[in-house]
Amino acid sequence: MLKKNKIQNDCSGFLTLHEFYKAAKKNTSIETWDYIIGAAETETTFKRNRLSLDSYAFRPRVLRNVEKVDTTTTIFEKKIKFPVFFAPIGSMQDFVEGGALSSTLSAAENNILHMLSSTWAGGVDVVGKSVNYPKIYQLYIRGDENWVDDHIQKAIDNGFIALCLTVDLDAYGRRERDLSKRYKTTSRKTATAPEYQMRFSWKDVERIKNKFNIPLILKGIATLEDAKLALENGIDVIYISNHGGRQLDHGLGGCDLISEISQTVKSKAKIFFDGGVLRGTDVVKALALGADLVGIGRLQCYAAAAGGKEGLNRMIEILYDEFLICLRLLGINSLNELNHNYIIREKAIQSPSLTSSFPLIDEGY
Repeated sequence: MLKKNKIQNDCSGFLTLHEFYKAAKKNTSIETWDYIIGAAETETTFKRNRLSLDSYAFRPRVLRNVEKVDTTTTIFEKKIKFPVFFAPIGSMQDFVEGGALSSTLSAAENNILHMLSSTWAGGVDVVGKSVNYPKIYQLYIRGDENWVDDHIQKAIDNGFIALCLTVDLDAYGRRERDLSKRYKTTSRKTATAPEYQMRFSWKDVERIKNKFNIPLILKGIATLEDAKLALENGIDVIYISNHGGRQLDHGLGGCDLISEISQTVKSKAKIFFDGGVLRGTDVVKALALGADLVGIGRLQCYAAAAGGKEGLNRMIEILYDEFLICLRLLGINSLNELNHNYIIREKAIQSPSLTSSFPLIDEGY
């Protein structure tokens, strides 16, 4: 839960991303903090997410005019400031007042996208009516075909521009930080009928694709084989994700899958990616490997817990600054130029951890 009277309304004083981590930790209870940072069992998949990003180095080009850099991209006919989105987080209400609504409003103000989780407490209509700006709806399967269709239609009726089906939650991962404290998030407490997610199959995906005229995203793709099946089923977006390491332990780092899948997908479908992204350079690496849009998960939690909507706004400003500086130093004028030639596999120089992206924290800053 959120500690009272801790949220900062004026977040202009934040100058680095690691400051959001520190503020969020102070602002939340130990139970909620462990939920934000935690992962499944040994947390190996979580660490590999970070390791996979750290295992790429840049190949910069110089003497190019980078005074004006075009960072925009177009997704679902919407032109956005730069290729990031707020990933779906079902328990946002546990660490920021207003919950997911803060992310929706911040996304609109910063001209990026927000993918709303179906498990947030406020309901799809609250977010749908909050602002006249494109939003994406992410759905967990918690009922029969009629239940699914009702939720999809409600999202469409509320102006959501795309539908995301999460497909890596056939069982709830054993998150031992939570289990050891006997802690459940509000979304976990209200979760019902897990058998429907367990039964969900490619036939159900095909049925939904045929019935509803809305771009369809599959979140939780972690192999080339399933990426190919997604293409066969006419999926519009392959969302490479391992749930931030919260589901299957000992999985691959998500970044390692982007290049392989993108070579097969090419122009047939878009690629979204999340998993360990905490810096602007992480976003650039994912795009260079072939991602079209990059999801912000834990960093979104840190910023929201530190300063609510204003914290999210300031975090995006800093993340964008890091992103733009990286592009300029690579000699990039437009995202159309960014490709695998600007990146090379290299040994990581530090062990992955919660703060390895923010080394100054360990030095007392």
